[in-house]
Amino acid sequence: MMHDMKPEDIVGDYKEITLDLYGGLRRVILYTEIETPFPEGKLIVSTTDKDGIITHVNKAFVEMSGYTEDELIGSPHSILRHPDMPPAAFKNLWDTVNRGEHWQGFVKNLRKDGGYYWVKATVIPNIRQGKVVSYTSVRRKPSRTKVEECIKLYPTLF
Repeated sequence: MMHDMKPEDIVGDYKEITLDLYGGLRRVILYTEIETPFPEGKLIVSTTDKDGIITHVNKAFVEMSGYTEDELIGSPHSILRHPDMPPAAFKNLWDTVNRGEHWQGFVKNLRKDGGYYWVKATVIPNIRQGKVVSYTSVRRKPSRTKVEECIKLYPTLF
């Protein structure tokens, strides 16, 4: 279950915004300008059901997100949605994976403490008997060049 963010969880000065998320959800987001670098040699892996509800996370996901495994399991993956991410990126992701195709892109994720981290994400639909039943997402460290490109591009997509 996803809840609004709490000021006591945030590290440093923060801004507040209410986001409309996938599936008709709304959430109060508290975010900072503090970046957590993606660690070398790690992969963040998670699985969601068809509706984007998290069903599995690996240790790297827990560490980078700042949430506990219990907080993540059963929550919508949009718990990580940073307000700097244009809705068009997620529409493209959902349109692509719902067609049964792999999606790849660069995503700025929100941490529980209000900070953020960048990933190069690959989302793979899991297909059984010709139907998409779940999704697996693998995130790795993005190149700084690509991150800088996204920092310039994403504000133009709102």
